[in-house]
Amino acid sequence: QVQLVESGGGLLQAGDSLRLACAGSGLTLSIYTMGWFRRTPGNDREFVGYISWIRDKLEYADFVKGRATISRDNANNTVYLEMNNLKLDDTAIYYCAATRRPNTAKSEDYDVVWGKGTQVTVSS
Repeated sequence: QVQLVESGGGLLQAGDSLRLACAGSGLTLSIYTMGWFRRTPGNDREFVGYISWIRDKLEYADFVKGRATISRDNANNTVYLEMNNLKLDDTAIYYCAATRRPNTAKSEDYDVVWGKGTQVTVSS
């Protein structure tokens, strides 16, 4: 069964750091572009960042640039999203997703598999 499982969410305070994990099963994440997206209450899913299968190219949304890092642990078939200096606006459900497209920030391009998401709540 092909699936992605996110973990690492929870209740955090503004200014904290977090590390979300996306563990894959039934697929080898290193050959996919792995994207992170989030959905805030009342809004559509928005792009956070991705790591490409081509030379691990990275791209981030403007609202997390300088605060986020995406990385791979190929030995454990896991991709991570680390964010620091969390803001109240970072409260969202965070999803990881896979695509064979090399570089894309469009959620509709992530057509292989999506995780079910992990809730991150940032309080003041």
